[in-house]
Amino acid sequence: MAEYATPEEEWHDFLSGTHPHLNDPSPLRFIPSSPRCKLCKAPFRAPGALILRRYGFTPWEKNPKICGRCFRGFVTHAQGCPSAGPNEEIRGAEVELSMLFADVRGSSKLARQMSTLDFTRLMNHFYKVSSEVLIERDAIIEKFVGDEVVGLFIPFMTGQEHAKRAIEAAEELLRATGHGSTEGPWVPLGAGVHTGPAFVGIVGSNESSDFTALGDPVNIAAHLASQAAIGEVLLSEQVAAGAGLLDAALEHRSVSLKGHAIDAFVLAPSQGANPRAME
Repeated sequence: MAEYATPEEEWHDFLSGTHPHLNDPSPLRFIPSSPRCKLCKAPFRAPGALILRRYGFTPWEKNPKICGRCFRGFVTHAQGCPSAGPNEEIRGAEVELSMLFADVRGSSKLARQMSTLDFTRLMNHFYKVSSEVLIERDAIIEKFVGDEVVGLFIPFMTGQEHAKRAIEAAEELLRATGHGSTEGPWVPLGAGVHTGPAFVGIVGSNESSDFTALGDPVNIAAHLASQAAIGEVLLSEQVAAGAGLLDAALEHRSVSLKGHAIDAFVLAPSQGANPRAME
């Protein structure tokens, strides 16, 4: 096992998917049955799950494709690094990732047009569909906030194709909500996707902490989503490059973000991306 000088170095390799522990063969792979944790291979169904769940091998709420014990175990291990402070509250590192923000457009108007119960049902359905789409593409569900969903596509889950996975998830989310269909969307969405280096990890105290991403790239993804029209995904140049879409036949648009303009690519589920560019 490699030795790390600082917790940040070990967090970086873990989140980047290069930590040597991630390649260790797990004896849990021999215990039935699938589906399993992507990292430790612990089974999530009986018969193996009946025993292992007692020890914390249960699906992680941020993405049920891995178990909470794997993530919590790594946090504890990194905290044990000799250079870690006794009251370390920031546990993570700066890594390159892709981020997807999707907003429900006109949610205040929808809420006024519907009963409170019907609006709650609509948003619950949106959260459920969004979760399924993000989990299928190996995203970490960073949060649901009001009328917005945020997905983090981190190399330790997605490999180096995080940009492609994030774009695919954005397209699928619009299709799953009816955009591009003859009936029209059952909930109106706009989305933004960006790739860049950001802090990823756990912030806060043990009593009140959260796994999140912080930094200007996160703000860029959020602003792209806010500028997208209904049924559109706005891609930054960085995420388009990461997914091999710079030469795709997509509309270009100048988007104003915090007082400066950036070039964005416009993607809609009805047009799709150049399939050869996504290979």
